[in-house]
Amino acid sequence: MNMKLEPKKTAIIVVDMLNDFVTGALQCERGKAIVPHLKALIEGARKKGAYVIYSNDAHLKGIDHELKLWGDHAIAGTKGAEVIPELAPQEGDYVVPKRRYSGFFHTDLDLLLKELGVETLVMTGLHAHMCVRHTTADAYQLGYSIVVATDCTDSFTKEDYEYGIRYLKDVYGAALLTGEEVVESL
Repeated sequence: MNMKLEPKKTAIIVVDMLNDFVTGALQCERGKAIVPHLKALIEGARKKGAYVIYSNDAHLKGIDHELKLWGDHAIAGTKGAEVIPELAPQEGDYVVPKRRYSGFFHTDLDLLLKELGVETLVMTGLHAHMCVRHTTADAYQLGYSIVVATDCTDSFTKEDYEYGIRYLKDVYGAALLTGEEVVESL
């Protein structure tokens, strides 16, 4: 691995590591396994001076289109919409609520990243084939360089995960690194 990331131009994007996705309404057993890796990545990135940004579902009950497909989950203001305690945002981190799969769709994520001077996004969280994928798609269209921390993202199934990671690499040119490799690159 010979990639070098500039901490002040890099953001770790933590997608939907929420109570409802890890232990609640849309529980993902595989999501639990990435928590230690993701925690180490987030802590290492903070120490190196990279930004940590949480892109979190925060749905409006009875309104959001996505709820028709997936049922009630991550309803804004509920415990289910909070980041799991092990990965809770710290002072200096940013939280950007979203109501669709993509963290960019009708949010201020791009504005925040531009104001911070970020050029590279390290994608993490749930799910590689859905919310991580759609957030990555918009990041690519907006001109960001993309890294996927492969041991810090997952999906409901191994097949969905592998499909998602392959798609991110093949379609958006994402570099694939482990969380440890990301920290070493900062």
